[in-house]
Parts: sequence; structure tokens; C-alpha cells
Amino acid sequence: MKNILLLLFLSAPLVGGAPLPADDHTGKPACCGLSAAAVPFTKKSLYQSEAGFTTDAGASFSLGELRGHPVVLAMFFTSCGYACPLIVSDMQAIRAQLPAEVRDRTRFVLVSFDTIRDTPDALAKYRAMRSFEAPWVLLHGNANSVRELAALLGVKYQQEADGAFSHSNLITLLNPEGEVIHQRAGLQGGIGETVATLTTSCEGK
Repeated sequence: MKNILLLLFLSAPLVGGAPLPADDHTGKPACCGLSAAAVPFTKKSLYQSEAGFTTDAGASFSLGELRGHPVVLAMFFTSCGYACPLIVSDMQAIRAQLPAEVRDRTRFVLVSFDTIRDTPDALAKYRAMRSFEAPWVLLHGNANSVRELAALLGVKYQQEADGAFSHSNLITLLNPEGEVIHQRAGLQGGIGETVATLTTSCEGK
């Protein structure tokens, strides 16, 4: 795993600007021409990670289950009073601006830093509060899984004395193979570039 983390770190691009529904009745991934779930992950795929998570529905989840879909992913915590609500709102804005055929394929993933308070039940309440539907995937992980994913994404975070987290503000796009193709850094702005990158990545596929 250390070799995988090192390889992904060295090859990652610099920062720029409820259960998943079945794709169809064929058992094949829905997006971008992928048809063989047994094909090994690429060398740059985050899905090589063995980190395990739990959905807000209480189901075990691995990142590789997202294969076959474009992914918009951010790390957050539900009790955040400023940055995280803006990140989530920007993710909603990205989704709203996508062409319908791309929007239907794309998964929007939120992974919590708060391994203690953001239990699956807490994430389920957050889902209900934000009226998130199936394309949104909310994940709880243990400290090791959260730390590993943050390292792969280049996200820095630290828990403060009051229990809140200081953290990088990144929205990451993954292609259907789990490779980082774009990161939006900071709060607000850059949504148009993110939408264009995601749309272009699936054109003609």
C-alpha cells in the first residue's frame, strides 16, 4: 500500500483552478464505454486504495465501487459552519450546470473528516436535511481510511481543540477509472471550468 500511495502521489496532477442505484439491467457500468469490471485499475487510479468506508445507509463501501462513473468528490464534516456548506453548495451548482446525460452518470461523493461524530446515522440525517438523492454518496471512515484518502487527494486537515477541523478546500474530479482529472481549490469560483472539464471528459464516450 505504501508503494501505491507513493506512486499516486508522484503521478497526481497539480491543483488547478443511500446505496448507488443500479446502472441498468446489464450489470455493466453506465459511463464512458467501460464494460469490464474485472479489468485491473490503472496505475493512477485512486481505486487501488484498500481504504474501507461505510455509507450513510450503514453499508460497507470501497472507492472502487464508483468505477464506471465520473465522480465529483470533496472531504468535509457536517458540523462545519462556513467552508463546508460553501463546498457542498458549489457541488450542487456543478451538478445543476452539467448536461443532463453527464449529470445522470455522475456521482457526487462527500467523505467526512469527523470519524467520531459523523457516524452513518449522522450522515443520514445530513442527507435528509440537504435533500440529497441517490447520486450523492456520503461516507464515514475510520481514522486510517480518512487519512489515506486525504493523502491521495492532497487534502490537509487538522482537528482543533473545539472539535472542528481546519482543512484544505478542494473539489476533485475523477474520471470513470478513478484518476484525478481536475481539482478546484478554494471557496467559490471556478465552477465553469470544473463543469467544462467534467463534460469534456465524457464527450463521445
